[in-house]
Amino acid sequence: MGNVSFDVMNARVTFKNVPIHSLSKFEFKDVSAACEEFKKIPGVDECIIIQTASRVEIFTVSNVEDDDSPDARRDEAKGLILNQVKDTWVSLSSLEQIDIDHFDQTIEVYKGNDVYLNLLRLAAGLDSFVVGKREVYDEIVQSLEKAKQAGTSGKILNKLFDSVVRLATKMRDATGIEKDVISLGDIAVKLVDEKAGLDAKKKVLLMGTGESAAQVAKTLNKKEVPYDVASRTLDRATGFSTVVGGTPVDFNDALAGLDKYDIVFVATTADYFIITHERIRLVMEEKKKGTLIMDISEPRAVNEDITSLPGIKLLFRDQIAELYEESVKARKGIVPAVEKIIDKELPVLSVRMQKLEN
Repeated sequence: MGNVSFDVMNARVTFKNVPIHSLSKFEFKDVSAACEEFKKIPGVDECIIIQTASRVEIFTVSNVEDDDSPDARRDEAKGLILNQVKDTWVSLSSLEQIDIDHFDQTIEVYKGNDVYLNLLRLAAGLDSFVVGKREVYDEIVQSLEKAKQAGTSGKILNKLFDSVVRLATKMRDATGIEKDVISLGDIAVKLVDEKAGLDAKKKVLLMGTGESAAQVAKTLNKKEVPYDVASRTLDRATGFSTVVGGTPVDFNDALAGLDKYDIVFVATTADYFIITHERIRLVMEEKKKGTLIMDISEPRAVNEDITSLPGIKLLFRDQIAELYEESVKARKGIVPAVEKIIDKELPVLSVRMQKLEN
C-alpha cells in the first residue's frame, strides 16, 4: 500500500463572472447541509463553503493513494470527483435549465497551489467586492468555524484556512490595506444622510442591481435602513434582494409610485435616462414632501430636467467622485505591497501543506 496524498479543489462563482442578481441561483439554502452532501461524494473527505453576497466558493479535499496506478487513472478519478461536485451543486441550487446548460462555462475550478493563491488573495482583500474591505476576511473565518462545528472540514482544510487567516492578518496589518476603506455606497449614503437625514422612517428606493447598487445596499443594511429594490425585471430585483437585501418591487410600479419615496438611489448601467421630467411629471406634481434623488450611475440615468418639478433635489456621482476616487487610488497603491507578500508566502504555505501528506 502506497502513501496517501491529497487533492485540494476550489470550485466557485463570483460577482466577476456572474451578475449579482443571478448569484442567488447558485446559492445553498443550508450551507452545512450542502457540505455534508459534497462529503458523500466517493473520495471527498472534507468540505468548506464560503457563501456571501458576492460569491459562492466550494473547497473540497479528496485523498489519493500514491500506488503504482498510472497518472491517467488518477486523473480520471479526479475528473469523476469534479463531475460529481458539479452535479451535486446543480442538484442543491435553484439553477434554471439555461444556467445548467452553461454551468461548465460559468464556474471556475482551481487545484493545488492555485487554490492557496485564490484564498490568500481573497483573505487579504485583493479579490473582494471593495478592495481591502475586512468583510470577506470575517466571512472566511466564520465559514471555517461553521465547518469545524459541523465536522465537515478536517486536518487539511483546517490547516489551510487557519494558515491563510493568520497570513492575511499579518498582510493587512503590515500594509494597512483595510485602513479607512470606504465604498461608493458608503460615500453616497453619507451624503444623502447629510442632505436629507436617513433613518428607518424614511421610505427608500434603490434602482439597479449591479455592483454600485450592491454597495449602496450593503451600507443601507449596515445602517438598518429598509429599502425597496427595482430593476429592469422583477426576477432581477428578487435575485438581488435574496443575495444582498431589500424588498423587490416592479420597476414600472416603482416609477408610477415614485411620490411615496423620500429618497431614491439610482445605480444602473443603462445607457439612457430612466428617470425624466416627462416620465415622472404626473406622479410628482402633487407631492407635498420633498424627494432626494441620488444618481450614482455611469453614465447618468436621471435627466436634470426633473429639478423643475417641485420639491425634487438631485445629486450626482460627480459630487462624491473625488472622495471615492481618492479612496480607490489609496487602495491601488497598496495592492502591489500585498501581492509581494503573497508571492513570498505562497511557496512556504505550499510546502507546509505538502508536509500533511502521509
